[in-house]
Amino acid sequence: MATRSKSSQRWLKEHFSDPYVKKAQAEGLRSRAAYKLEELVERDRLLRPGMVVVDLGAAPGGWSQWLRQALSTLYPSSPGRIVALDILEMPTLAGVEFLHGDFRDDAVLSALESLLGSQPVDLVLSDMAPNKSGMDAVDQPRMMHLAELAMDFADHHLRIDGTFLIKLFQGVGFDDYVRELRRRYAKVAIRKPDASRKRSPEVYALAQGKLSHPSPRSHLQDPEYT
Repeated sequence: MATRSKSSQRWLKEHFSDPYVKKAQAEGLRSRAAYKLEELVERDRLLRPGMVVVDLGAAPGGWSQWLRQALSTLYPSSPGRIVALDILEMPTLAGVEFLHGDFRDDAVLSALESLLGSQPVDLVLSDMAPNKSGMDAVDQPRMMHLAELAMDFADHHLRIDGTFLIKLFQGVGFDDYVRELRRRYAKVAIRKPDASRKRSPEVYALAQGKLSHPSPRSHLQDPEYT
């Protein structure tokens, strides 16, 4: 069997000694990422009774799981709805509706719209990230592509005055993306939760107060914004 690389060994050592990993295991949560969401949600008081949340790229389900518990605890008589989407399979979570597929596919979007009926989406979450190659020149464009797809999803499915929370990697394209968020939302803040590893380039953009439905064409590639 091939020996693990030094970087792989270092990651494993860091992972299993991580206090958030240990806490997630002790509390029965699927992912340490749940604590990032907990901090972000509580800091900005994002939860409301009866809200409808869409969690993009949800597997393994850490964010949806924590959110379901939080909404049910805070608002037991009106815990709202959580719809999780991912191209990967995700084990069932009580109180979470899961759609298996690529949210760019018309069939998946049709299924989502059928599921929601006339209910508007109050909060769109995206903790998506590409499989990392370790090369910034490859990983950053992949990450920004996912981020653009998530923004487009929010453009078309998030209600006016709704909230969009997305993970981003700092690097090429980051500033343009945040500038584009500021065109679409009344308030945009960049957050780095305590549970994010310090050496990670990840941050979270919190965009609140969606202003209006933009035109179908993205402005990310317009000369004015490049």
